Amino acid sequence: MPSLSFVVEEGGTGMPTPFEAQLREAGVYEYGEVSPGDIEFTQEVRELCKANKCGLYGKTWACPPAVGTVEECRLRCLCYKTMLVFSGKYDIARPFDYKAMHSGMVDFRRVARNVGAAARDHWSDFLLLANEGCDTCEVCTYPDSPCRFPEKFHAALEGYGIYVFKLARQAGLRYDNGDLTITFFGALLHN
Repeated sequence: MPSLSFVVEEGGTGMPTPFEAQLREAGVYEYGEVSPGDIEFTQEVRELCKANKCGLYGKTWACPPAVGTVEECRLRCLCYKTMLVFSGKYDIARPFDYKAMHSGMVDFRRVARNVGAAARDHWSDFLLLANEGCDTCEVCTYPDSPCRFPEKFHAALEGYGIYVFKLARQAGLRYDNGDLTITFFGALLHN
């Protein structure tokens, strides 16, 4: 599937649909489409998750090992025809401005939830993935009980074994938006 890429923030997108308007309202900066069959899923990325630098490995339904093996994640994605990759861009005051980076991450989770809500208007079956995974609940029920809000759930993009840098490139999105910015990514798989 050829990659389509649109910058929502700058207005002209070439895809004037109700969903595009919802992406804009959700706070999406850029988006593009790729075929799930073209995505590289790797154990190498999963190993980065196991290092647990984010502190969520083994603590949430949105992250490994709860999401399944890399192969199970790949097969789950291959059930869909299209992966819409989307981003959020956030300005920071200086390099390593961790407070602004965290604020951007929190806002991007809101963006991902909004994209998921918009998707419900168009598809009955879809899969939402985003940087760092779900934050719907303050404390996740994993592993003791099922997810309380499966309709709001989204797994971590990296937890699926996907190199976000390569995915952004495949979708025609900018991974780096400049020195004083941070960019987060999500993906919506649908038929």
